[in-house]
Amino acid sequence: MARDESQQGLLRDDPSKHRRSLSSNDGDAGAFDSDSDLDATDYIDREARPKKTFQVQSRPQRRWCSFLFTTLGRRSKGCIGVVAAILVIWLLLMAGGAFVYKKAKEEPPYGQSPPWYPTPKGGIASTWAKSYDKASKLVGKMTLAEKVNVTTGTGWQMGLAVGTNGPAVHVGFPQLQLQDGPLGIRFADNITAFPAGITVGATWNRQLMYARGKAHAIEARQKGINVLLGPCVGPLGRMPAGGRNWEGFGADPYLQGVAGAETVKGIQSENVMATIKHFVANEQEHFRQPWEWGLPHAISSNIDDRTLHELYAWPFADAVKAGVAAVMCSYNQLNNSYACGNSKLMNGILKDEMGFQGFVMSDWLAQHSGVGTALAGLDMTMPGDGATWANGQSFWGPELTRAVLNGSVPLERLNDMVTRIVAAWYQLGQDDETKFPKQPPNFSSWTNDRMGVLAPGSSSPQDQVVVNQFVNVQANHSVIAREVAAEGTVLLKNDGGLLPISRNGLDAKRLKARRSVIERATGKQHEGKFKIGVFGEDAGPGDGPNVCKDRNCNQGTLGSGWGSGAVEFPYLVSPVESLRKQFDSSKVELVEFLDNKLSFSGNDSNAAVDELELCIVFANSDSGEGFAKWEDVKGDRPNINLQKGGDELIVKVAGGCGGGTGDVIVVIHAVGPVLMEKWIDLPNVKSVLFANLPGQESGNALAQILFGDTNPSGHLPFTIGKSLEDYGAGGQVLYLPNGVIAQQDFKEGLYIDYRHFDKMNIEPRFEFGFGLSYTTFKFDNLQVTQLRRKTALPQPRPTPAATPPSYSTNIPDGSEGVFPLEIRKLDKYIYPYLEKDEVQKIKVGKYPYPDGYETQQPLSGAGGAEGGNPDLWAIQVRVDVDVKNDGPVVGAVVPQLYLQYPGKNGVDFPVKVLRGFDKVFLKPGEFKTIKFPLTRRDLSYWDVEQQNWVMVTEGEYKFLVGQSSRDLPLTGTW
Repeated sequence: MARDESQQGLLRDDPSKHRRSLSSNDGDAGAFDSDSDLDATDYIDREARPKKTFQVQSRPQRRWCSFLFTTLGRRSKGCIGVVAAILVIWLLLMAGGAFVYKKAKEEPPYGQSPPWYPTPKGGIASTWAKSYDKASKLVGKMTLAEKVNVTTGTGWQMGLAVGTNGPAVHVGFPQLQLQDGPLGIRFADNITAFPAGITVGATWNRQLMYARGKAHAIEARQKGINVLLGPCVGPLGRMPAGGRNWEGFGADPYLQGVAGAETVKGIQSENVMATIKHFVANEQEHFRQPWEWGLPHAISSNIDDRTLHELYAWPFADAVKAGVAAVMCSYNQLNNSYACGNSKLMNGILKDEMGFQGFVMSDWLAQHSGVGTALAGLDMTMPGDGATWANGQSFWGPELTRAVLNGSVPLERLNDMVTRIVAAWYQLGQDDETKFPKQPPNFSSWTNDRMGVLAPGSSSPQDQVVVNQFVNVQANHSVIAREVAAEGTVLLKNDGGLLPISRNGLDAKRLKARRSVIERATGKQHEGKFKIGVFGEDAGPGDGPNVCKDRNCNQGTLGSGWGSGAVEFPYLVSPVESLRKQFDSSKVELVEFLDNKLSFSGNDSNAAVDELELCIVFANSDSGEGFAKWEDVKGDRPNINLQKGGDELIVKVAGGCGGGTGDVIVVIHAVGPVLMEKWIDLPNVKSVLFANLPGQESGNALAQILFGDTNPSGHLPFTIGKSLEDYGAGGQVLYLPNGVIAQQDFKEGLYIDYRHFDKMNIEPRFEFGFGLSYTTFKFDNLQVTQLRRKTALPQPRPTPAATPPSYSTNIPDGSEGVFPLEIRKLDKYIYPYLEKDEVQKIKVGKYPYPDGYETQQPLSGAGGAEGGNPDLWAIQVRVDVDVKNDGPVVGAVVPQLYLQYPGKNGVDFPVKVLRGFDKVFLKPGEFKTIKFPLTRRDLSYWDVEQQNWVMVTEGEYKFLVGQSSRDLPLTGTW
């Protein structure tokens, strides 16, 4: 890229040279047939003038027809009266103020990143060499149709999992079963609903990150799943109101990277393929897909080169280094190029710089071209359908077969696509049929009935078979779920040491003092049992955890967000259920107000609250994936307030509990930061617990913290500000479109979350990394040890440790793509075959490849192996610090190391960045030495001039260690 454009945008993958309108094709079977390269231009043209029917499906109802039918209250499965419908949509949107287009504003040019071709071949890493050797032998025996089958999904609801590719039957390669999601096995029975990713991030516990991933994979494997569609490290959490932030681990790339990598290792230790997602910058749900919000295009996240590397792509490199098998590209555009068709992103950054050896799959319907995405580095399309859900038409499938036969997709590219997928299968040991029998999953994503069909999305007659075997795979995973939920609970406030409380209430001395205060305030004498009130809908079970499809409503206690990252809860222990069981009823009277509509107008209610000596108030805030909404939460939250009147409930309880003098504990379940300014400083709000999204063991985990069985050790994985405006312009969701293609400019660059608060000197309510304990810790004796001398650049890129497989590049005989006569076709099922007469018309022609396609790009100095240049991962310096538990009880401390870069002319650095953390359990009086190893990458920044990671060699690095981003008592220099 031009150096002076380095802060304006990284990626310019301009496919204009290989775009064409449908009318330009004469159907002469030259370079391509009418549907052989349905790229972005074709897609836009078709969506503007739709001719096909749209089927509203259970997974996301993501197309514009679904939006239309929802708006009009209809349940039709077809798009009838298209012209009138489009007019209605536009009128409704205009009336609602959704369009704020400037007069005569045109679309920005498609593609604003440098081309990067050809796709680097997999097979250069020694860690994958044996798998690639096995894969090459298998792929070498495949026909053209089998290769295409492996790369293409069979269609939405054309298998029992949410994603299924085609098999290569004659060589023994099975269909792969792909299933959501990051929190558990979606749409499955008898599984564990683990705490969400954001709760895992709040544990700051590497061992738990690994253990949760391992348990998740055990369940996936035993359910018959090959590929888990998780973990999630994108969105990163740029905007606190972002709808899917809760699926990831927190608003810092280092924390996300560690948690993502540990989760990948845990998953793949059980031979299940992990999928790191969403690559990259899918930071909000509004406008994430064409037509989902009435716009013909997905939003464009416009990011400069350095910001992309240091923030949004950073955790993906950690996952690649950990050996992740798959990467899922995202829905959004990146600098006006669709992420799943961006050659610089997939070929240049992921496969060259990061040395990714697995395969890239599309998010479901995130592919917008055929030949273009193949050339840009996409390896597998999911669910197989192209521009429309469940219509049986694919950008690949038979069109990829055609594209290979007419020469527009080089056979060399197809071979690499297939080899990457097959190598991943071998790499995870999935050729072992004792662990992965070649058969469908033992559950169906589409029905709870025992009997069903294998392709329920097809209307063709099919035999009824057993589709749900109801295999229980939960084992003892509730233990891990509870431990994560407990360690992911953050104690934000504990005035006077109110927590932990006792199951018996208060001891005699404290009880007498407590009652004396309340009696003075109310004029009423309190006797008998200790009276505790539990308030809020979030404390109770509501109508059950699964009452709303995909969890897309906020009722009862909040255990997860909604969307494809959610699961069917096997159970959800509500807080009040656990408290009922655990308080000693002979000494404690528990009074329940399990809604948010507390009123003091009635004498009975007023008297009941007046008599309470301790009040526990529950409130929450929910969000989810953009295909569904709840009230005014359309994926992204409209604000970061507590929902359902949570703030007002807390204020009322604080004012009424014990006549306004009773102690109040506030418990928050939320998808991300919430504002607390209305009540956080109220004098009798003594304790605040932020429990994130705790999963099925919610109430049990909370009880452990309340009663002191577990000392709280969670720390915030994001900043809690005093207003949404505190997060800056970059922290605001774009709720209204600013053009035909919504443009989201990441002008804040590196400054999100605590980095922004630091730069602007804004005092947060609770800073990133903050968390209290029932004990105290002392930090001492920071030591810095240099292990390697400073050099600006890493060692030169190494020679590949292995050689990628090679195959014949001759275009195969057309007979390999002809539809076999013996196959009974299923309607809408995506096959790789063409009819014989179609194949006979195909000719090899000259294809209009994009600018730069014929120019092989230089290899990046940052690449060379899995995870990038090995020198980037070498330990450069180590920081040691002693930590002592100088408090009264056992507890876990989370030492955090932050880095300050030396000043360098012309280079802007954040005030500090997280570059290390650990979690250590200490008995009272015990101390341990914590060692923080820092790699070259940890100490480097991305230099847009040199296109490499560069270490500052002049001046001193400063290391700051403590318990949060603003509690850093120890410093050292290097």
